[in-house]
Amino acid sequence: MGAEREAVIGGAVGTASPLDLSVDAHVHTGFAAGRDAVGVVVSAADRTGLSALTFADQAGPDTTWLTAYADAVRRARHRTEMTLRVAVEVEVVRADGWIALPADLAQLDALSVAVSDLPLGDQLLDAREVRSRITAGELTGERVAEALIAATVKGLERASRYVPTQLARPLALLAQAGVDDAVVSADLIAELATACRSTGTVVEVSEAWRSPSPRVVALLRETGVPLVPASDARYAAEVGHWHYLRRL
Repeated sequence: MGAEREAVIGGAVGTASPLDLSVDAHVHTGFAAGRDAVGVVVSAADRTGLSALTFADQAGPDTTWLTAYADAVRRARHRTEMTLRVAVEVEVVRADGWIALPADLAQLDALSVAVSDLPLGDQLLDAREVRSRITAGELTGERVAEALIAATVKGLERASRYVPTQLARPLALLAQAGVDDAVVSADLIAELATACRSTGTVVEVSEAWRSPSPRVVALLRETGVPLVPASDARYAAEVGHWHYLRRL
């Protein structure tokens, strides 16, 4: 099943080949973190020449707009030749991989799984708290990396039971906390890569977050993990515009 799903993200087959910059696998709209309506985003993507677009607004247990959101994307499909997919961005909130999921997943084509805060024991630490604890000697960068990878792997395993998965801005928390991703060993990357392959997860390479780093992108490519461009655009004008990705 994982091999079959290693595939269609935004209408493109995920492989370890160069990124297909005609695909944008993560954009936001005014339903949540973005500023523009679905139709405005689609028009902007058309002008940019994209072939496929995945909407991935942030959602959780209290989200009430999923039906209206999915309906808006379905209506937009009639006005474009692009492949449009309905996804939401969800957060891993516990060390065991528990995800803050919306109640209804039936309307989704994918889940974009993010780990924005560090699940550690029974706590959820934001980047500022992680940095503070490292400065105080209560945590090391290596321990943070281990906990982050472990939570990510368990989150992907859990999410993939329900809907095809993609991993949003992997390891971006490290940079936010001032931790060089050199602390992420090759063994940890291998653990993440194994989880991605076994769950059919495609890894987003985020323009907005500059994540993952060139080093991590190279390591993931070497292991055959499928990668896909993701602008993480909050404004329509940002959709499908690549600077960081072109340098990779």
